[in-house]
Amino acid sequence: MWIGWIEFDLLLGDVHSLKEKRSVVRPIIAEVRKRFDVSIAEVDHHDLYRRAALGIGMVAADRSHIVEVLDSAENHVAYRPGVDLLSARRRIISSED
Repeated sequence: MWIGWIEFDLLLGDVHSLKEKRSVVRPIIAEVRKRFDVSIAEVDHHDLYRRAALGIGMVAADRSHIVEVLDSAENHVAYRPGVDLLSARRRIISSED
């Protein structure tokens, strides 16, 4: 069994309140969850309206599937209009580690 996760640090574009932040972040979360069948949540920067940190996690039988899905999710978020991907931190481990 393989476990993989990735954390995104995002800078949001034309956002001036926490309410506007939610209107940008929630669709990203819903879209990534549906498109890639992964667990995703906002994991940090809850009180900052122009920053967001999203975490994606998944479990799979083989490492290559996790790498493929996490790469696709990262590209999807990185090229989303109005959102700048500042950093992405990834980790993939085996249940035998």
